[in-house]
Amino acid sequence: MASHSSNALVIAKVILIGEYAQLGKKYEAKPLFQAAVYKAFLFTLLVFGFHVVEEMIKLLVRRENIASALHKIRIDDLLGRSLVVFCTFITLFAFRELQRVLGEENFRDLFFRKGARAKFELPCKS
Repeated sequence: MASHSSNALVIAKVILIGEYAQLGKKYEAKPLFQAAVYKAFLFTLLVFGFHVVEEMIKLLVRRENIASALHKIRIDDLLGRSLVVFCTFITLFAFRELQRVLGEENFRDLFFRKGARAKFELPCKS
């Protein structure tokens, strides 16, 4: 249980680092789905990189040399975890992109206020 909590904290920290680095910011003009999937992919790569570094550090602490540490990393396990993270991130970033476009107050009203409607006006094409 403690391992899952620490993984969640590491992923949360990676998200904060990615936001600070403005990962995926240039894709915010794209359709929401594309922006969400692209950000999910970028942040998943960042999480994958942090997991590889974490595994390397664990093996180096156990007095493994770098070559054997790289060989002992279970890449299939890391890829499996990354796939789960990617699928979760798609939902996370879809909601975050929706909140960015609608505005925080309007977004919260839609989800938490009974009978709420979007106060969102689409630009008219002339």
